[in-house]
Amino acid sequence: MYVAIAGAGIGGLTAALCLAERGMRVRVLEAVDELRPLGVGINLMPSASTILHGLGLAEALDEMAIRTRCVEYRTRYGHLIQSDPRNVEAGFAAPQYSVHRGELQFLLLETVRERLGADAVLPGKAVLRFEQDEEGVRIFFADGSSGRHDLLIGADGLHSAVRAQIHPGEGPLHYEGTMMWRGAVSSGVIGDGRTMVIAGDHDVKFVTYPISERVRRKGRALTNWVAELRRDRPRDIEDADWTREGTREFIESFRGFKMPDMDIVRLMEETGTITEFPMVDRDPIDFWTVGRVTLLGDAAHPMYPIGANGASQAIIDGRCLADTLADMPGPEGLLAYEAARRPATAEIVLANRRSGPERVLDIAAARVTGPEDRIEDLISAEELEEVAASYRNTAGFRKQTG
Repeated sequence: MYVAIAGAGIGGLTAALCLAERGMRVRVLEAVDELRPLGVGINLMPSASTILHGLGLAEALDEMAIRTRCVEYRTRYGHLIQSDPRNVEAGFAAPQYSVHRGELQFLLLETVRERLGADAVLPGKAVLRFEQDEEGVRIFFADGSSGRHDLLIGADGLHSAVRAQIHPGEGPLHYEGTMMWRGAVSSGVIGDGRTMVIAGDHDVKFVTYPISERVRRKGRALTNWVAELRRDRPRDIEDADWTREGTREFIESFRGFKMPDMDIVRLMEETGTITEFPMVDRDPIDFWTVGRVTLLGDAAHPMYPIGANGASQAIIDGRCLADTLADMPGPEGLLAYEAARRPATAEIVLANRRSGPERVLDIAAARVTGPEDRIEDLISAEELEEVAASYRNTAGFRKQTG
């Protein structure tokens, strides 16, 4: 069976490795002419790390990425609301990793080329549309060429052409008014050098975590950060581009944040390039699959970057897709994959709209009035753990038992 994957992002490349491992021929079709290691930090949940470890990438991940010890939720005054462990010692089958998106993508890209051949990924092949019959799928590209494969997997991101053909006239992106600014900056080691910090509330939030193990071993940190502000709808969300450079006026909104172990305003001011992007997703759709074509990753289930699940869910998609196709080749396998993944990812999309595990920030913001307040007097540990455990169950990175 010959499978075409539209998109050489993290989800598409992971799917290629998983499919090839299960004995299928794969060709990855990438829109851009030249792949570059773009982006800033992302996180891989233990459920996704387990899959990448299974593909033989554990050593490479440990070389480049930070094994995240925990996620700390804090108030704007620096109170520790909750520390949510994410490491193997806490009972997970694999670590949570914090890593530069471009480095991870290129690790996957190089692995695909090593294992599947130098021509397994074709750049400059932007998918425009497809036609299919009982025998296969013909894919038409922006350069005027076309190609025929047995199956087509649309892993072509937020503005997916494959999804647009499956669901024409779907409507605009879903946006509730939050803008995000992102950057990465060289800094001293913050805290233990392995902790992710999320501070503030639904309206004004700051997230930071280190993303380079290589830099950490030299006694420094490559510190990734995200600043979020809830504001009016921007006029151009349909053209949203996460590489777009942003202005710096937003920094003023964070001068009241006081963290015991970092100066967040200084981190932002010392960052060379800051990008700006609206927090958007799409409503879950009723089906992903039409005949020999289905969706994967952001093309299937774009979600708010809450709970650090976008890349992780795309990786899980890739593993599930390969396993179901190995058992049921052809359209039946695509439908089985969809049956396994669509309900699960739809639940995460909706949970993220309700703030996911970050709901503890709003609980604290509603009760804490100033730096002198004591969290333990206002919120019970049981209430906080209920939020964390519920999201772990929804997102599928449960702790091991027994």
